[in-house]
Amino acid sequence: MRVLRRGDAGPDVAEIRSTLAAMELLPPVTESGEYELFDTAMEHAVRAFQQRRGLITDGLVGPATYQALRGASFHLGSRPLAYMFAAPVHGDDVFALQERLTELGFDAGRPDGHFGAQTERALKTFQRDMRLVADGICGPATIRELHRLSSPRARGGRPVFLREQEQVRQAGPRLRGKRIVIDPGHGGEDLGVVAGGLREADIAWDLARRLEGRMKATGMEALISRGPNQSPSEGERAKFANEAGADLFLSLHNDRNPSPKAQGVASFHFGTGNGTTSTVGELLAGFIQRELAARTGMLDCRTHYKTWEIFTRTRCPAVRIEIGYLTNPEDSAKLADPAFRDVVAEGILVAVKRLYLLGEGDQPTGTFTFADVLAHELAKAE
Repeated sequence: MRVLRRGDAGPDVAEIRSTLAAMELLPPVTESGEYELFDTAMEHAVRAFQQRRGLITDGLVGPATYQALRGASFHLGSRPLAYMFAAPVHGDDVFALQERLTELGFDAGRPDGHFGAQTERALKTFQRDMRLVADGICGPATIRELHRLSSPRARGGRPVFLREQEQVRQAGPRLRGKRIVIDPGHGGEDLGVVAGGLREADIAWDLARRLEGRMKATGMEALISRGPNQSPSEGERAKFANEAGADLFLSLHNDRNPSPKAQGVASFHFGTGNGTTSTVGELLAGFIQRELAARTGMLDCRTHYKTWEIFTRTRCPAVRIEIGYLTNPEDSAKLADPAFRDVVAEGILVAVKRLYLLGEGDQPTGTFTFADVLAHELAKAE
């Protein structure tokens, strides 16, 4: 689909305006001509929707925003739901189904609004237990049983994320054997942000290699999601991590802004804004954010929840790090320095170590070093 923005008009705009009006983000339109115009009020409504859904709040309706808008038009029971490998079903009704199954003790996986194989398995188990036809299709009979049963003790898919935490605890404090996928953003013909003589794809690749070397030195299995001249889609990057059986997924990026004053480092993790969040992803994002802000002197732009595809499609905890603005002279000058990129790589490694330490032998933020990490690994090996 084409990206829609303020000033556009046509049936596509009318469809989106109708959806926003149904969500009470826009008032009903009385004149048919207005209905097909993407005006300032509609742009504000799109931004409000994007912020509510953990999307980039740019006021543009691209593929991700359009998919979320389409999904928001469905509620549980408004259509039959089933697993379709070729064209996966997505929407708020799928999200509600996943949460309801999880509340009832059936592991539907991370509530992400995508009807996948794990959701189908949980649904079939539920249907068998309820003496329904276990066909994996969420139709009227299944909906009736889901509405009949309730479990107020667990909300927001929390059991899924408690399992994440337990996996980290059981993995132990040692880094050896942990499998980490490092995802340098962009690549190939997609250069990402280009400013100040720097290219985001090149910086991300260089950071990935530096981080890979440090992780392998500690005994971790570090895998890079792409080659130097490749640019896989977010879905392909997530598939790589899933097939590798990754314990963590780290995506490296730089940012841009029309204002050269915009600067700083920010970290992102999966979350929907309604209480559903990856607790391990949020914890790791916080560790990374604090380490990088303390070590680099960059402005701390904090951690944020998002529903980006890279988060919804990866089965392991995932974090995306926006390391500075290439459109800011100060950030750009720092990122151009190889020694600075070493500092960033060390900070990310230390943050991963802190995640697995779970408070054991902790040290103040910014003081734990690569040498400390190696020493701790050697001590645990003895």
